[in-house]
Amino acid sequence: MNPLMSAEQAVLGAALLDPEQLTHLEWLAADHFYRPVHQALFAALRKLRDDGHPALSAAGPLPLSWVTDAVEEAGQHVRGLTAAYAHTLIQACPRTEHAPVYGRMVLEGAIHRTVAQHAIRLHQAARSDAVQGEVEGAVRTADVLTGVLTDLARRWGTDPRPVPPTAGPSAATHIPPPAQSGQVADEQFLLAVLAEQPGAMGEVVAWLRPGDFADPTHGQLYRCLGALHHRGEPIDRITLLWEAQRRGLLADGTVSSEQLTAICEGMVPGSADWFGQRVMRSSVTRTAAASARAIRTLAQDEALGPGRLINHALHELGPLDEVRARWVAANSSPPPKTTASAPSAAESPPDRVKAARARSTPRPGAAPSAPASHLPTLSAGRPPSRGHP
Repeated sequence: MNPLMSAEQAVLGAALLDPEQLTHLEWLAADHFYRPVHQALFAALRKLRDDGHPALSAAGPLPLSWVTDAVEEAGQHVRGLTAAYAHTLIQACPRTEHAPVYGRMVLEGAIHRTVAQHAIRLHQAARSDAVQGEVEGAVRTADVLTGVLTDLARRWGTDPRPVPPTAGPSAATHIPPPAQSGQVADEQFLLAVLAEQPGAMGEVVAWLRPGDFADPTHGQLYRCLGALHHRGEPIDRITLLWEAQRRGLLADGTVSSEQLTAICEGMVPGSADWFGQRVMRSSVTRTAAASARAIRTLAQDEALGPGRLINHALHELGPLDEVRARWVAANSSPPPKTTASAPSAAESPPDRVKAARARSTPRPGAAPSAPASHLPTLSAGRPPSRGHP
């Protein structure tokens, strides 16, 4: 016999033998039972108690009518329940005074089952939104899951707080699905726009992150663009290629110069903000699906206590909360006005730009090919100086 089924039978048997045990089970609900027949019988016992069944005030031994009336009441909502099964439940209860303990076992099983069911719903909503190009379904389902976890924590008697698992869910749950062709195209178009349109990074840098890209290579290239933007250096296909080389992306085969050139040459007229929001939308649904898989894996671990399960599940929703906040930021404010990607000579460049220019200044004795004020700001090591013949 499954331990959960034994606990369900034991708590019902205790209530059939001693109706007073129902007063110690007010925190237990009928839908916490797994089997429909057990749900119906527990609801019937509670209804008879609330209606003031005559057996509750009878002196002496408990009348048989308490059992037969409970079976009759439950039989109106479920099929297959007989008085013989009620007596089986009575025999399955070792000690009636242990009913609260049996009830907590039932609640523990319900918590695992409920968390798994809602995780499945979140995964389904995320996949549906990914196909339809939306995020509302996944966001709404995630909010429902958060509310369910909070309610379960209250019922179990613990404080709901995100706690990372000591040994995280299976690594398979964190393997991202392969990027779809539409996602790859959106990311390539965005990278091309960012590399070729001056000031385009200013439209997305506040809310778009490298991890939002489905293709890891695209995420690395966006990181290079972000580094150039952060240092105030000019952005084009050459500076992007140089930054990729400095970060070792060419040496380790992450990207080739031909691939980068193909991305930049594939630029189409468009808004970085528009393409960025498409990438961001895919990131929301992809993160929601990953959180759902991790939470379902946690719920299937029978050795995990309910309190730890709830808090670990809340922790797994953390990445989704973070990407949702950035999605809201991307849609709540208009994109900034396009500005030059590098400061003009009339502007006072920030300290980091001055430092970058200083690193690009030729060594003493070298003949510069241009005035120092027109030196490139790319901080990539000094060019070799020519010796005198």
